[in-house]
Amino acid sequence: MPRRPLPVPDGIGIYGFPDDMLASLDEWQGRLRSRRESGEPGILELVAPLTETRYLIEERAPRGRPVLALEPHHDDLVLSAGGYVLSRTRPLTVVTVFTQTTSVHPGISPGLSSIDEISALRAEESRQAFLPLHVTRHHLLGLNDADAPYQANDPRSVPLLADLLRPCLDEHPDAELIAPAGVTRHPDHLRVHEAARRLGCRWFWDDTSFYPTYAANVDDRHLFDLRVGRILTSEVQDITDVALDKLVLLHMYQSQMQPQREMYRVLRYNWTVAAPLHSDDGVSGNARFAERFFRVAGQGSA
Repeated sequence: MPRRPLPVPDGIGIYGFPDDMLASLDEWQGRLRSRRESGEPGILELVAPLTETRYLIEERAPRGRPVLALEPHHDDLVLSAGGYVLSRTRPLTVVTVFTQTTSVHPGISPGLSSIDEISALRAEESRQAFLPLHVTRHHLLGLNDADAPYQANDPRSVPLLADLLRPCLDEHPDAELIAPAGVTRHPDHLRVHEAARRLGCRWFWDDTSFYPTYAANVDDRHLFDLRVGRILTSEVQDITDVALDKLVLLHMYQSQMQPQREMYRVLRYNWTVAAPLHSDDGVSGNARFAERFFRVAGQGSA
């Protein structure tokens, strides 16, 4: 039985999009549950660490050239590129740089307050989210994330970070490197981007700020375009078929967004990104959700 059409944040749909997405997710979870109970193999169970809520997702077989992803914080890869890595699963190694953190959503119980507790929770969130992505190795560098109010990075910090990252690259010499593009002005993202460029990275994900500073995205994108000029070229990848699965991965990171219905913001942005894939002749008419990536001009995909 085919899935019902996904809701879209347009027309009258804009008013119910957050709840409609959760309803679609519940329906999809019910179908996966029925398939799993009937004995069908290849359906994984994930547990959101904060609430211990259980979710199901289809297992995928990785193939192709390995990928090494450099993410500033836990959840950055899934937020920006979770749909792509699900729909085009390749052997994946992830390096999370700033893993010592006190970052939790204000709606979380104040009982979760120490840096060790929060850092451990966020690491477990990533461990669950990475299960269907076939992450063969997850490196946690253990650096402290930036505290607000944010300040510009010391230029000397970029080569130091590149030196810390280089052994991870040496362990995976055949992997294609991907890192954040630095769309957001978060100093940790900019530091990882610059370090990745020093290490030869030519492929970047659109790290738009999805949560607390969502309203600043238009400004961030304008400033980003001014900075990159013709250095980076944009490419848009359709993730419509895995949009609900991406929502499952997002639900692993409940420490970062409450209530859960607010996670619709990520899919709302993915719907906007998909606009270039809509065509008058209907060739790409089924593309409703997409993610944006950037490559150094003149560098094609692997």
